This record gives sequence, structure tokens and C-alpha cells, in this order.
Amino acid sequence: MTGSTSIAAALPRRQILLGGAALAAGFAMPAFVRAQGSKQQLKLSIGRIPWAAGNSPMTQYMINNKLLEKRAADFGYDLTIDWREYPTALPMVEAMVGNNLDIGMWGNTPIIRAISSGLPISPIVVGEGHLRFLITTRNGSPIRNAQALKGKTIGVSLGGDPQSALTQMLKHELGVQDVAKEAGIRYVNMPTHAQAASVPTGVDATCTISPAFYAAQASGTVAIMNSFGQTEDYYEGPAGKGAGILLPSVKKSQFYPDGYYLHRSFWIGRNALIEQHPQAVVAFIVAQQEAVAALSVMDPGAVSQLVKDYWKLDATQGAKVVKDDVLFSRGWSWPTEKDALAILESSRYMADNKQIEKPLPWDKVRTQFQRTAPLVKQAYEKLGSKPAASEFTRTDVSDLRGRPVWEIDKWANPA
Repeated sequence: MTGSTSIAAALPRRQILLGGAALAAGFAMPAFVRAQGSKQQLKLSIGRIPWAAGNSPMTQYMINNKLLEKRAADFGYDLTIDWREYPTALPMVEAMVGNNLDIGMWGNTPIIRAISSGLPISPIVVGEGHLRFLITTRNGSPIRNAQALKGKTIGVSLGGDPQSALTQMLKHELGVQDVAKEAGIRYVNMPTHAQAASVPTGVDATCTISPAFYAAQASGTVAIMNSFGQTEDYYEGPAGKGAGILLPSVKKSQFYPDGYYLHRSFWIGRNALIEQHPQAVVAFIVAQQEAVAALSVMDPGAVSQLVKDYWKLDATQGAKVVKDDVLFSRGWSWPTEKDALAILESSRYMADNKQIEKPLPWDKVRTQFQRTAPLVKQAYEKLGSKPAASEFTRTDVSDLRGRPVWEIDKWANPA
């Protein structure tokens, strides 16, 4: 968060919500309940980022099939959902500060800021993860590797996961602790992923996410490396030339094999909602997992076309985004020990970069998951098809896992 307590404007579905705009006076509270026959009537406002990655087709599948409404009915709710679309997490945070959003999907960075500031929120379940962040430039640029970025200006979404991912890539590749002081690199804010992917005039390079990059390739945007620790097509440097080369520096990252950065986005709920309507939260978790399970066995290209209007990608390009996402590689969305580690470790280098006053202690991170852990367990047990216990602790995969959240008492303190 930026420290502002302004409330994000809420517009109808399929319109972008812009952060910082004030809501009209008299805005009705989004969650309420009243008796209606044998069911309770409940309104929920849920924020999604359909221009991002796995959360986009997953929520679209939920919307198309009214999964959440159906599961809520199983728990005695007559549910009405106000699905809202946001370009980034920041306006969602502002809306939740004003009690005008019930559930939203945030990445590591805004979650850490919210916890540090004492915002009454809790992580519910993984919303997407293992997103590919790319360092991009214009075709014909002399910038072909990270070393060529010294002294340059890079456009990136400041205060969000792209900045954190970019900083980790540069620190490891350049062997520095402070990219500004030691490498002379200056960051410039890019309000949207699409703007970053266009590599606008005034910056030498940018950091953006894969859906935006793939859509911008036709206009001449090229990439040199990604947050997984691999080179991209435009790379030429010490590791060789072309895409798919594993950069040796990524193996020094504590997040390897996930990459330079342990990206996880979580669905976040207001504590008041979680405490007042826990079974509605269970319904949300069940509905999401049903969507994840269904999409995980579909053709990735077909999955991507559910959100073609947002990603602007054909099935071949869209399949790349789907295949990257941790939701679909796992086939489940249950939070794990190492997913929580993403928040802990990211808070440490956010503190080093003066983005927050001090890093979060492990006990505080665990506490954030404890409020919803029993609800996640209930949802897990309610589903007939579920991963075996051994799936959570596998190490022969490209994503970091660990004990599930309902075994939170067994989570080890990484310190």
C-alpha cells in the first residue's frame, strides 16, 4: 500500500477499476445477510485480475459455471456475487481498507505491506503462482543481457511483485546488493502490465508478466531473461545465445528451482467476513478447487481461450501462460509451508530495500494462515478427489511445496 486510505472506485464487471478514486457517498456495504426462507441471502464482492495469469481462466470458469453460487447453496446461502476486475492488486487493497471489498487476489508484496500495517485480512488459498516475469526491451536494442542494464532506466510496476522479481533477477545476475547504488539502475513506475510490455519512450528496458509480453511481441518487444532463471530469445551474453539456457546465478537463489523469485498470489479475505460467514469462505475454497481440477485436465490452449478477451493471445501463446502456472501444474490450490515462505522471505528483502520498516517474523506469517487453516481443511475433506499426502512434499517438481496449511503446527521455522 502507499499509505493512502482512499477507497478504490467500484465499476461494473468487465470495466477496469482504477485505484485511488473515491466511491460515491452512500455506497452499500458489500456483505450482508438476512433471512429468506430456509436460506440466508448474502452478497459478496470479489476482486480478480483477469489480465494476470492462472486466476484469470480459473475465475472465468467459476463465473461461467456459477460454481461459487452452487457451492454456497450447499451451505445454506442464497449468494449474489459482485465480481470486480482490477488491473493490479493496489486498488483492491485500497478497497479493502475501506471495507468495500470482501475477497481479493494479491501477490506477495501487497500482502506483506498489509500485514505490516495491521490490516485485518487473512490469506485463504493460492490464487496463482510461478508467474513468468520477463526483462524486456525493444527489438534492435543493444541490451541483450543483464550486464548491459547497468546505468540504465527500467520501467516496472513499483511496489508490486514485478519490482520484487526484477530486483532479485538483477541482484543475482549482477552480483550486487543494491542495484541503484552498485549498478546505477533507475526504476520508473509502469501503471499497467501492458504499458510495461510496450517498452515506452523514456525507459531502456522494462519488467512485465508473460501474458502482456506475448501480446506485445508483434509490436517489437523482445525479452532477454525471465524470473525462472532462463534466457529468452533476445539474450546474448556470457551464457550463450537464444532462449532456454539456465543461468548459473539462479542456482544461488534460495527459491531455486522456483527461480529467482518465489511468486505466489493468494486470495485474501476480510477477517470480518471470515469470522461472520466461515461457511461462505469454505464454499469459495471448494468452488475454486473444482475449477482448478477441471481446467488442469483440459488442453492448456483451450483453457487460455476462456480469457482471450483479456490476454489477447491465441491458443498457442495462451497455453504457455497456463503451463507456467502453479495451479495447473499441481492441479490443486491448497496453501503449503513453502507458499507461506514466499511471504516471509519477500518481507526480508523488502525491508532491506526500505519498502517496509522491518521484515515479518515467521510466527506472524504463520498466524496469518491460522485463521483460515480449519476452513481450508474442511474444504479439502469435503472434496472427493484430492491429492495424496505425498504430493505436498515432492521435491522432483519445479515448484517449492511443503506441508499443507492444515498441518500448520508442524511447519518448521526457517530461521
